[in-house]
Amino acid sequence: MKKILIFGANGQVGWELGRCLASLGEVKSLSSQQVNLTQPDDIVSAIHDFQPTVIVNAAAYTAVDKAESEPEVAKAINATAPGVMAKAANELNALLIHYSTDYVYQGHSDVPYTEADVVAPNNVYGQTKLAGDQAIEAIAKRYWIFRTSWVYTDRGGNFLLTMQRLMKERDALSIVGDQIGSPTWSRVIADVTAQALSQAHCLPETNGVYHLSCEGQASWFEFAAAIRDLSGLECDLSSIKTVDYPTPASRPLYSVMSGDKLADTFGLRCPDWLQALKLCLG
Repeated sequence: MKKILIFGANGQVGWELGRCLASLGEVKSLSSQQVNLTQPDDIVSAIHDFQPTVIVNAAAYTAVDKAESEPEVAKAINATAPGVMAKAANELNALLIHYSTDYVYQGHSDVPYTEADVVAPNNVYGQTKLAGDQAIEAIAKRYWIFRTSWVYTDRGGNFLLTMQRLMKERDALSIVGDQIGSPTWSRVIADVTAQALSQAHCLPETNGVYHLSCEGQASWFEFAAAIRDLSGLECDLSSIKTVDYPTPASRPLYSVMSGDKLADTFGLRCPDWLQALKLCLG
């Protein structure tokens, strides 16, 4: 049985991981209140105290716009902390599983990105997440980096819950319609992680970066319309362009990612984004 240490226990992905990984061994989940990820010594102590065989880093600084004014905090959590975890994992010969983002891509493509494509993040959040990926690749002996996108769930704070709240409060909303990505339910991320981990012992070398997001694509406008319709809400939606909704951080206009490498390596594919949303709201 594995000993699994999860960082980011209260996050969208971390909370689901705590449930999904429980069948694979002894799981300990730590929140940001229990471990200060800006303090490397706290991270190392938590890892050495538990002696895990698997470290799962579901913690991140995810406030994309706020990161523009707090780059050092974002860097500490998204870039420095994963490198610290990688070094500690090496000392225990543990597998490090880390979650990254579609925002490492610039967004000028019109076909799904593969793991071999050039990375060129255009905001601080994406830059710090990429730095975390690179630190793990440079240090870790055993690692999986799962890049995911547009994560939502039915708890906490995210696009799904924000849209449901606003649609109850307002008669009309304007939603960006020219940013295209793949909405991904956090439970899908946790389920796929658990399935990959359950077969890790019988697979050959699997170190690397993998795309782990729902199949298909949608704009934020299309995502919002699906949320409205599946939630039985009434709200007039209009599609606007990114330039009409300025934000501190620049977003990629297209960040759909191919899941072929995940399927080829682990035999796993994520469901279509709309199917997953229906299950989430069912």
